[in-house]
Amino acid sequence: MRTVQFYDAKGLLHPTELSEGGRRLYSEGDLRKMRMICALKTLGLTLDSIQGVLASEKPESVLLLLLEEQERRISDEQGALERQKRAVDTVRETIRTGHMITIESIADMDRMMEEKKKLNKLHLTILALAMVMSGLQWATVIYWITTGVWWPFAVIWPFVIGVGIFITQLYYKNTLYICPECGVRFRPALRDMFWAMHTPKTRKLTCTKCNSRGWCVETYGKTE
Repeated sequence: MRTVQFYDAKGLLHPTELSEGGRRLYSEGDLRKMRMICALKTLGLTLDSIQGVLASEKPESVLLLLLEEQERRISDEQGALERQKRAVDTVRETIRTGHMITIESIADMDRMMEEKKKLNKLHLTILALAMVMSGLQWATVIYWITTGVWWPFAVIWPFVIGVGIFITQLYYKNTLYICPECGVRFRPALRDMFWAMHTPKTRKLTCTKCNSRGWCVETYGKTE
């Protein structure tokens, strides 16, 4: 009842007539109009937009334009929510793996998410190269075992070694590490990085700035 009174006050739904006692009386047509208002409200249209539809001589055309605009707005909101979710995931993951996060890094959220995307791409590239290298190794081994011909295995080894060196250099030159103590981004010596204990997203390294040793978070970066 309050909803009906509210729509009446907004000029959307007037009673067909009033009783002698001043009571609002609504017809079957008013009920259909009420249902249509509720349906349009469910679609996310504002009361002003609904009033414009009801007052139009061509309500279907007006409604179509409003729904197209509503669809664009919903898509924009979904995109914003998705970006917000990725930002939340990035901060949460950084805290979990790095044990600390600075205000400056939160303020630079766009860079954090872009670096995460680039790091994932780097990992996929390295994985693809490693799979090709491994596949060639196994193919020549199987060929050697089944045919007794060993020279393809010997020929492929310089290529395998070259790809291995390339992968190592590619990985080293495109990754930095975030110190959990001072928050600085640094690149360790290749030897230290190569032999360090590690998880998929961290390495136990000594910070080049504060000299503290801990589990540093891997991030994408070409320069410190």
